[in-house]
Amino acid sequence: MTNRSPIMIPGAYAKAGPIVFWSLVAGALVAVIAVGANEFLKAGAARRSDPSDATLVERGRTVYDRHCAACHGAQLEGQANWQSRLPNGRMPAPPHDASGHTWHHPDEVLFGIVKEGLRPGKYAPPGYKSDMPAFGGTLADDETAAVIAYIMSRWPREIQLRQAEIDRNARTRR
Repeated sequence: MTNRSPIMIPGAYAKAGPIVFWSLVAGALVAVIAVGANEFLKAGAARRSDPSDATLVERGRTVYDRHCAACHGAQLEGQANWQSRLPNGRMPAPPHDASGHTWHHPDEVLFGIVKEGLRPGKYAPPGYKSDMPAFGGTLADDETAAVIAYIMSRWPREIQLRQAEIDRNARTRR
């Protein structure tokens, strides 16, 4: 006869039995893993924008030329007078080169703006009207990451380093 030591099950779970207890433990573990995986995937989506990856940058150039250049300019120069409102009250498309403010944002914000557009209350002040469309239904996540990598690759090294620091700081605050 084998001598088994009983598993001690705390409190109310002892009445329900070990199967219920271990099912709850397994469920809690799955929930913790799912939440952690979701945060990992969100961070990973933004971090895939590596301006030193030549293949990714070239793919991003193609995506940029097809979807972004019409508004933001073939050389990332933006529209004329981009800091002054248009007659319709909206702002012109800003430059994505070093003269603009794109590099002032962490990767996750850049990724979100491309995917969701310039959503008021999330990426813009409440009530803000923008011509920036959401590309979430048009571009796959890897295309979004590629176009961001292309834009980043066009910045001077000093700006790339400053933006990377902004991104690191934003990640540590989460």
